Amino acid sequence: MSTQEETPLKVVPVRHYWTWVGAAVTVLLVSMVVHTLLSKIPSGTYSCASTHPFRHCTPRMVWRFGWTVVGHWFTSHEILKGLQITIEATVLAMVIGIVLGLLIAVMRLSKNRILSSPAWAYTWFFRGTPVYVQILVWFNIAALYSNFRLGVPYSSWDFVHFSANSLSPLTVGILALGLNEGAYMSEIARSGLISVDEGQIEAATSIGMTRAQTLRYVILPQAMRVIIPPTGNEVISMLKTTSLLSAIGITELLGAAENISATNYEVMQLLITASLWYLIMTTILSIGQFYLERHFAKGALRTQPLTPLQRTRADIRGVLSKFRTHPDVPKTRARTT
Repeated sequence: MSTQEETPLKVVPVRHYWTWVGAAVTVLLVSMVVHTLLSKIPSGTYSCASTHPFRHCTPRMVWRFGWTVVGHWFTSHEILKGLQITIEATVLAMVIGIVLGLLIAVMRLSKNRILSSPAWAYTWFFRGTPVYVQILVWFNIAALYSNFRLGVPYSSWDFVHFSANSLSPLTVGILALGLNEGAYMSEIARSGLISVDEGQIEAATSIGMTRAQTLRYVILPQAMRVIIPPTGNEVISMLKTTSLLSAIGITELLGAAENISATNYEVMQLLITASLWYLIMTTILSIGQFYLERHFAKGALRTQPLTPLQRTRADIRGVLSKFRTHPDVPKTRARTT
């Protein structure tokens, strides 16, 4: 004879105590940061009530970080003009750097020493000297070469001829940044090119593809997945490196902020203004980098990474699911004979 006893199975979730402790500490730190950002301090001046019998005076309170000053200058003509120059310098310097970097990378991978050796020397020189020094050298290049010409070597036939003194400071700065970036982009491109398996090249050669066709249709599409992330970092770095152009008299974003602060002595407030614009542009570039990485990862990942909007929706659904009523856990029956 057999009897059946119903024994409910009690499911106890694993408790992550340290996770909650870390979350509490994080919330505390964030609240402290928000508090100090929105706090007010005495300005050193006083507001007195003339109707008070004892002429009571209270100190005027101002924002610690001077948000009123920041808001006043945030969209001023000077700041927006400097922002425009910063964006132009970043775009043009990166175009020069990317094109030059791809060319140098292909030369580095060549088996011909006449091509690979100068490419290695170029990378060695421009990565080995500070970009700030290179900007100053190009700004004073007229001390070494007063004229530049392009034509037949060792002859008087010139196709292009111009004076070094005719170059504007912005042109010189973009050229210096672009040439320096070319050295770093060449290493990034080379790392992406050598990441492609050699079997891909052999397969392309076996079906009659030329080296140029193999590079364009086989190697580069696969190498882009490796090239895009560090290239995005270089673009963001270039955006901030343009602040060095203020050393040669270019009024870019930081230079505009410094010029304004030199007249009103609101140094920290203008630095915060410039920093906010840098953060906004960096955020936009980071979003663009994410979608580029997502696009070139189609052939390598089974599932695409979630976009920020999809991730937010998933987080909201996860939080809401914890408050929904779950069905009872099915009971197990222990059968004894």
